[in-house]
Amino acid sequence: MHATALGDTTPPAAPADSPSESPTASATGPALGNEALTALQGALSAEHAAIYGYGVVGAKLPEDQQRADARTAYAAHQARRDAWQRLLAGSGATPVAAAGGYQLPFPITDAAGAARLAAHIETRLTTVYADVVAAVPGPQRATAADALREAALRAHRWGAAPTAFPGLPDPGPSTAPTPTSTP
Repeated sequence: MHATALGDTTPPAAPADSPSESPTASATGPALGNEALTALQGALSAEHAAIYGYGVVGAKLPEDQQRADARTAYAAHQARRDAWQRLLAGSGATPVAAAGGYQLPFPITDAAGAARLAAHIETRLTTVYADVVAAVPGPQRATAADALREAALRAHRWGAAPTAFPGLPDPGPSTAPTPTSTP
């Protein structure tokens, strides 16, 4: 086992004796191409990290509505993780396992830090799910879009600034074309 930075969605290398991932359909699952498999493994890795992160978040929050929100998010991430594991296994891939530990992006010493971590987790997930939406075929795209929307809403609830296109890089300031004079 190894420690992974919270938010790192790079799937750990598969052991040499593990079955290889195949983009072909299994008897129980859909055919997924390599790009879709990579994106889904990244989403699964991100959900493993989110579950760990929400364990830390919940431990630093007082017994109030924020802790109840953290519990709800924790359960949602467990359900999403389980769904991605089933989809990957059903497609013939070996779902990535959770890392042995995760390095937090900053120290969490109080409730404000816990809320900041929750916002960080959800914001990171919007990026992951934007990649999944782009990579998976139609049947899984709706599920990935729902996951993106849910992560964006949770990020905002935890204090992250809303963005025009969650999960995508900020396009930066717009530069309107300026009229030119003709000679």
